[in-house]
Amino acid sequence: MQKKYSNKRIKFSSCILGCGSYLPKKIVTNNDLSKKIDTSDEWIKTRTGIKQRYIASKNQLNSDLGFQAARKAIKNSKIKISDIDLIIVATSTPDHTFPSTATKIQAKLGLKKGFAFDVQAACSGFIYAISIADNYISNKQAKNVLVIGSEIFSRILDWNDRSTCVLFGDGAGAIVLSDNKKKNSGIISTELYSDGRFYDLLYVNGGVSSNQKSGHVKMKGKEVFRHAVEKLSNCIELSLKKNNLVKDQIDWIIPHQANKRIMDMTANKLGIPREKILITIDRYANTSSASIPLTLDYALSKKIIKRGQIVVLEAIGGGLTWGCSILKY
Repeated sequence: MQKKYSNKRIKFSSCILGCGSYLPKKIVTNNDLSKKIDTSDEWIKTRTGIKQRYIASKNQLNSDLGFQAARKAIKNSKIKISDIDLIIVATSTPDHTFPSTATKIQAKLGLKKGFAFDVQAACSGFIYAISIADNYISNKQAKNVLVIGSEIFSRILDWNDRSTCVLFGDGAGAIVLSDNKKKNSGIISTELYSDGRFYDLLYVNGGVSSNQKSGHVKMKGKEVFRHAVEKLSNCIELSLKKNNLVKDQIDWIIPHQANKRIMDMTANKLGIPREKILITIDRYANTSSASIPLTLDYALSKKIIKRGQIVVLEAIGGGLTWGCSILKY
């Protein structure tokens, strides 16, 4: 008999009030890239599932993208900007080494209270940020937390390297997590992991203390693929077991949009129908820490995800870092 979880056994500390996203105006298709580098639309689609990506303009900053997504998330939450008392931005492409992009967005929103900071966990950053936000709310150190994933990965790509430049895009997504008064929905559990032994599988070959350059993305694709399928499937299985849930109770999985084949293989290993995997990589490409909130906002705007459904968020990124979050929407 299928196990059922009970709200009485799960203490929800925070719920999602609203979601928002923002994409730059410029779209670059696979065919556009094939005019500049040795690649093709078919080659990219077959290996990644990507058809196009959005690229920020030269005068756009990461904080600009994050600010636009944040405004929409706050509006959809039906609260005032002044109700926000914490901002967490997950990003690997900040405006500056310091101050944080979060404080810049705080200023753009006109907020003069609360606090703000960035989280750097590469493509897993949004999962890390959700965990931190949920803990602040649980400990009553914050009531309404703006969690943003925002990236301009086009600035750290070698556009002559077809193994990496075809994979990424720019964008931002945001959610408002709030103290859950109704106690009937919210974050069920978040699991975080990292293993620094594998840092050289996916990294940027630049940094303040190493060579004073921003650098370019470097990746050992086959190794990342293998680790992603194994680690993400294990993470989800352990999290389900921890919360007395079974796979059949999952309504949707929103994976980090790194590669469609990774998503398909992870679903196969878990024994979860691919129809439950929400995919936007075809239109957005890999937007790193922005990919999960971008996909979540897309699914909510299309009314794919409904209140009361169980949603799993999962991601893996450079570090290696990885994790998953289970929530009842």
